[in-house]
Amino acid sequence: MIKIYKSHNDILEKKLFSISETLEVEKLTEKNTWIHLSNPTEEEIRVVTNSFDIPEEHIRAALDEEEKARLEIDDDIILVIIDVPIHDENNRCSFTTVPLGIILLKDHILTVSTVKLSLIEEFVQGRIKSFFTFKKTRFILQMLFRNSTYFLLYLKQIGRISDNIERQLKNNLRNQELMLLLELEKSLVYFTTSLKSNEAVLERMMRTEIVKRYPDDLELLEDVIIETKQAIEMANIYSSILGSTRDAFSTVMSNNLNIVMKKLTSITIVFAIPTVVSGLWGMNVGGVPFASDTYGFLWVLLVAFACGIIITWILFKKELF
Repeated sequence: MIKIYKSHNDILEKKLFSISETLEVEKLTEKNTWIHLSNPTEEEIRVVTNSFDIPEEHIRAALDEEEKARLEIDDDIILVIIDVPIHDENNRCSFTTVPLGIILLKDHILTVSTVKLSLIEEFVQGRIKSFFTFKKTRFILQMLFRNSTYFLLYLKQIGRISDNIERQLKNNLRNQELMLLLELEKSLVYFTTSLKSNEAVLERMMRTEIVKRYPDDLELLEDVIIETKQAIEMANIYSSILGSTRDAFSTVMSNNLNIVMKKLTSITIVFAIPTVVSGLWGMNVGGVPFASDTYGFLWVLLVAFACGIIITWILFKKELF
């Protein structure tokens, strides 16, 4: 799908581009517009690349889920690929990242993504102050800043989820909660890797002439780098805490299992001794003590019971109960 946006004063106009109507190409190439491609078709990719004379690889790079964040400058075309965090609503512990391509042209801004992003919707719905489609460099920096904010937001959400899981584990140790912690750890690995890649892109932008022409943009880029570094540090902290928490509860579960096995073994020993005693007296051979005694059965019970009491006392002294 291709959507076209253009700022008029403080109002962002939205248009849908239809490739079935040739007259719509004029709308597509109108100056000072922002064009967003969300999971575009092959035909849409062809129309956009032909209309703006940009390499098809630039658009396909943003559609590759394994593409790394990078900055590429080719004459008047600037390609910025960043990793954007997303949250699976069907799985509260599943967080990952997807690439977002930003192509800066002389008179246009193109963004490309494979899925619908909350980051894009914020700009579309006008929740970003001082956002104008004709301020192309500022637009990129504003998007990068909001992206860093989303990382911090999701990291705080991961922290709250992990605290909730930890409370559940304290009440009832189950493998299900440990698997949720493992899922959060995997999400943090994705976040840490993506944040470091984004940081490399920002550092390279700082060394280029893209933002040096405007002092305000340079200051905003510095703020983006600070936010990204803070997100990296927070991700590392949460990852360390989650790893330690999971290891601790795994150790507790293993220790509890050892305690249960120790008690069961002690109980088995306590019942095994009287069984041996009764088994010896139950042999059908001559010379068995109390064989002809009227109270022989009671004596055997007393001996077996006494052996059980002695073994139990020894195990208690050894702290095996």
